[in-house]
Amino acid sequence: MQEVAERKRNENIGEYIVYMYQMEDLIRAYDFDMEALQQYLVSHYPIEDREKAEVTHWFKDLAGEMEKAGIRESGHLPAVQRIVNELARLHWGLLKEDKAYFQIYQEAKPFVVDHVLAADGQEVGHEIQVCVNGIYGLLLCRLHGKKVDEELLNAAEKFGKVLGYLSHCYPGKR
Repeated sequence: MQEVAERKRNENIGEYIVYMYQMEDLIRAYDFDMEALQQYLVSHYPIEDREKAEVTHWFKDLAGEMEKAGIRESGHLPAVQRIVNELARLHWGLLKEDKAYFQIYQEAKPFVVDHVLAADGQEVGHEIQVCVNGIYGLLLCRLHGKKVDEELLNAAEKFGKVLGYLSHCYPGKR
């Protein structure tokens, strides 16, 4: 899991963010019970026992970071949110200087506005947070077997293009 996270972080920072959101929710789904997570999830991974121990340790570390950050019920790891905010700063800079990115964002903007309006006054964060949440929301719908309407699919496609472009331009990738 840690290797997957690192690979995603190095190759596509948008995928890394969504992956880490998923890992946070996985830990919450097991109510921070690392023994249950190890027994019902990690033990079934097709990897060596040594690797299973490393994965379990990684989950324990993540759970500890989540506890320390006070995000047991909801929210995201500060380190991951810093990256989302870095992407937002990159987004704002690219809007001013990159015509290709400007066009990509213009196609996503109506969906961003729709998501903000649908939040009905709840805090949604900046545009890039809306894009990340939209992609993650689609993932959750699919994981739960929910029917996904055409509007959400269109929004997710546009959000994915925004995040893909930002990931390509992200200076923090290795």
